[in-house]
Amino acid sequence: MDNGKIFDAFLDADGAPVSGSALARTLGISRVSVWERLQQLRRQGVVFDAAPHVGYRLVPCLTHAHGGLITAWLRRIGTACIPIHHLNAVDSTNDETARRLSAGEQTPFVVISSIQTNGRGRMGRVWQSRDAGNLYMSFAFRPQLAPAQMASVTLATGLRLCARFSTPPALPLQVKWPNDLMCAERKIAGILTEAHVDADCLRDMIIGIGINVNGRRDDFPPELRDSVGSLSEAHGAPLDINKTAATTIATVLETVANFVREGLGTDFDALWRQHDFLAGKTVSARSAGHEITGVALGISATGALRVRDASGKIHTLNSGEATLHRK
Repeated sequence: MDNGKIFDAFLDADGAPVSGSALARTLGISRVSVWERLQQLRRQGVVFDAAPHVGYRLVPCLTHAHGGLITAWLRRIGTACIPIHHLNAVDSTNDETARRLSAGEQTPFVVISSIQTNGRGRMGRVWQSRDAGNLYMSFAFRPQLAPAQMASVTLATGLRLCARFSTPPALPLQVKWPNDLMCAERKIAGILTEAHVDADCLRDMIIGIGINVNGRRDDFPPELRDSVGSLSEAHGAPLDINKTAATTIATVLETVANFVREGLGTDFDALWRQHDFLAGKTVSARSAGHEITGVALGISATGALRVRDASGKIHTLNSGEATLHRK
């Protein structure tokens, strides 16, 4: 049953109540049937306030995403909809996306889950995937890019998400090379890009994104509470998780499409300088089994991290990771 017109009516109302009569006219059904449809949506986790002689009001969802509402938000944003596979729980959204690609599903599509039982980050680390109003998403593409470009896609995705969510402009979101989004030195999101390679071309590319949207620090293990944050903390108010998911989808689709056409883009350098978390800070960088301590100097034209050590030598790291150096 397509509930798109119901969701569109509520989003068009922008928080105001919509009468049952208006919904009945829009859908071409009786008011009793409208009530039954809303009850069905309530069982799926969509929340409505109801007032006699006034109507129904859609309550922003803070915890669990809903595929139909995400699609409605995409229409409102003006982004072409792609298949959205929303799951209550999955081992890993990246793994589920890989399985669907292996089964021949057409790209692009996105897998979203409220819980990951075996979520992972870079270097094989565990990605804490608590059911606390956060987003775990994986995007599937067949982009016809060279394998060496995969790291640049990750950087472009992180930077564009950072710029998109940095509203109002005073919100201090930054990108930590190569794949984290930070706010006030707390990690709020991470990106894990994986690919299957045929000869000299990416056959399948998966961009996995975990975003702490409304999660509280108390929901994380004690050892992580001093290093994690959330978008809601940064904004100072809870966020609608479906609108946030739609914004993320629109941003990733636009970023990948632009990257395939023109690479990092002419505005990349200026945006990176604006949102570079490591610039000018002393870091410990690890790559290919070696560790370098020095001052981060930004990135090269190919997205490699540049670090100047104590002797003045500048090192260029094409892969690896960097952390703030603690004396």
